[in-house]
Amino acid sequence: MAKIQSLSEAVAENIKDGDTVAFEGFTHLIPHAAAHETLRQGRKDLTVIRMTPDIIYDQMIGMGAVKKLVFSFAGNPGVGLLRRMRDAVENQWPRALEIEEHSHAAMANAYEAGAAGLPCAIFRGYRGAELVRVNPNIKFVNCPFTGEELAAVPAHRPDVAVIHAQKATKKGDVLIEGITGVQKEAVLSAKRSIVTVEEIVDDFDDVHPNATVLPCWTVTSVAKVPGGSHPSYTQGYYARDNASYLEWDKISADREVFMEWMREHVMNETPEIFAKRVAHLKVQG
Repeated sequence: MAKIQSLSEAVAENIKDGDTVAFEGFTHLIPHAAAHETLRQGRKDLTVIRMTPDIIYDQMIGMGAVKKLVFSFAGNPGVGLLRRMRDAVENQWPRALEIEEHSHAAMANAYEAGAAGLPCAIFRGYRGAELVRVNPNIKFVNCPFTGEELAAVPAHRPDVAVIHAQKATKKGDVLIEGITGVQKEAVLSAKRSIVTVEEIVDDFDDVHPNATVLPCWTVTSVAKVPGGSHPSYTQGYYARDNASYLEWDKISADREVFMEWMREHVMNETPEIFAKRVAHLKVQG
């Protein structure tokens, strides 16, 4: 059953050095606040998984918390490169970064396989793809019934999955609306999970119980963190902060500027400062 905790308690109890962690969110509901708390607590040697790594993984890589990235497509959405990721790959700064690149289809299937307790995902794909030459975790098998050649990749089974959502009940049932990506599958595939939410409510009012995306018994920890996905958006609560994504391209281009920004806006940020910073976010009607 889910525990209702503060974000600092949830991270302290669930994310350990050397863990494999999936901070998932697809376009919206990206768990920025949880990733920042992980950095503040000094977690290191993490393997991180994500379908679309964007600026939170750029920040974690730039701070030296990540040893390996398993991903499909990496970039600052709508802007360009992840400059801290590129610096780590090309120049080993602040440390060398191992990468395992997949297609979106492979990542989604790997999460579903992990959620089902399977050792691997089998699907149509990768035939003729050049990723096969650089990723030894892409294999091919023959269907025992038809003989068709199919792709196979290891299932994602992270130690911890971290997501953001709109609401949770006091029991820990989680409601997600809008673009959901693979958040549900990430949580179901993981040994432990942290869900940050905009609000905790008694119940979901007139929403049918079948709309509960993650029932309380599938979740380890729930933390109320209003604004927890900023600068990405939370449908029904606040819009995407496009200016922050544009600004990140300039901040991340220089190592010293990046480090100073991280010290001021992440490493030294208290819950009170965070609450003040996101207080301006306008609730959508």
